Amino acid sequence: MIDTLVNAYFRSNSLVNQQLRSYNRFLETGMQGVITRMGDVKTNVEGFEMKLGKIRIEQPRYYEVRGGYRHIMPEEARNRNITYSAPVFLEIVPLFNGIERPVYSDVFIGEIPVMVKSKLCYLAGMGRNELIENREDPDDPGGYFIINGSERVLVSIEDLVPNKLMVTKERTGVVSKIFSTHFGFRARCVVERNADGLFTVEFPSTPPKISLIQMLRVLGLGTDREIKDMFSDDTAIRNDIVLNLEEAPSKTKDEAIDTLSRKLSPGQPPEFRLTRMENLIDNYLLPHVGVDKTKRMEKARFLIRMAGRATKVANKQVVPDDKDHYANKRIKLAGDLMNELFRYAFQFLIKDLIYQASRADARGRRLQVHTLVRQDALADRVRYAMATGNWIAGQTGVSQLLDRVSYLSTVSHLRRVISPLSKKHPHFKARDLHGTHIGKLCPNETPEGPSCSLVKNLAIMAEVSTGVEEEDVMRVLKSYDVKENR
Repeated sequence: MIDTLVNAYFRSNSLVNQQLRSYNRFLETGMQGVITRMGDVKTNVEGFEMKLGKIRIEQPRYYEVRGGYRHIMPEEARNRNITYSAPVFLEIVPLFNGIERPVYSDVFIGEIPVMVKSKLCYLAGMGRNELIENREDPDDPGGYFIINGSERVLVSIEDLVPNKLMVTKERTGVVSKIFSTHFGFRARCVVERNADGLFTVEFPSTPPKISLIQMLRVLGLGTDREIKDMFSDDTAIRNDIVLNLEEAPSKTKDEAIDTLSRKLSPGQPPEFRLTRMENLIDNYLLPHVGVDKTKRMEKARFLIRMAGRATKVANKQVVPDDKDHYANKRIKLAGDLMNELFRYAFQFLIKDLIYQASRADARGRRLQVHTLVRQDALADRVRYAMATGNWIAGQTGVSQLLDRVSYLSTVSHLRRVISPLSKKHPHFKARDLHGTHIGKLCPNETPEGPSCSLVKNLAIMAEVSTGVEEEDVMRVLKSYDVKENR
């Protein structure tokens, strides 16, 4: 009976189905999302801008010295030591003094590696006989890339869940932290309660131990009464707030702004101090809530919620969160990793585009978009990361040579999950088998030595969902008249 169910399951599901679906989602929405969020490109040339439109990806091709472009199959890419990649075209409309002057519908901006058997690959949808005719193994699951003739796999990365509040007990006190993520930018924001009950705030590019009350005043809660009214009526939380108000370094909103701006930019003129402080608060403090000035009050409410949770954990009203619980983890699949890489490479392409426009204007040349774009600016960075495994943010070993010792080793490699934790440190709790791993991770398949339990494999019938956009979730919630907690 079990064999029948397993066979029926794998007739309609591939062992690397999650990798293929993740990469297809990257092609369908991920790349266009990066372009859309970039918006219009403002150059250093007066009156000249560029408007970015729709992106288009064609099927894999290769440029022959004699004969130009032609379609290429994976087997040929392996034998000739070339990259199995597809051309990317982007609609770029030049604007001169706000007036559009379109010349070309789209511009070739570079190439992106194609995952074997993804929707872009010629092998997708082929039957066994067609695969054999094209010199492919009909039992090969796909889910890997061909870079300079070598088969390479993007190994999934296990990470803590973004945009979720987690409260833990540490040596310094109780810490409420959240990895606030906004369009690829990740900021670790912390509210810490020490043993005496004093709250401090910490976020990127700022000095540690900023008073919570001071930050709330800067965000718009000027008086003590406004701050008290925002917290709950719990006795323990009220006691902490009274203590923090008494110990606060600033008693008014203006005084808090002046003190914090001096702390962030010592020795600088007032205008610069205020501008930098506002920029840090809007862009680096809880960016997932929003990066506009209008979102400052919502950020204050979130900080208050973080402080309240810390007090409840400190008073044993609520149990601390378990970082090793698999509900608090997320797995970055190939599509997520490609999205990060494409965002980084595309930002470099835009910088190069702005530089080329300034250079052409200085030399008195005509500004034409198709001559300003250097395709290698994007393609070289993508190809380098895929060929070496050196990813953005200093991650290494993300792209690995596919293990072809046997069929089982190949499938195992395609379903591997690695942890970003260092192999040199013990990390006993992170290496332990957790009860929530059941049905998700294989309890047996892990290497011996320093990588033990940091390199894991998905269970044989485990699937990873590719997720949905946050905007879609918010739209559904609002359709059911769910109100925000004020």
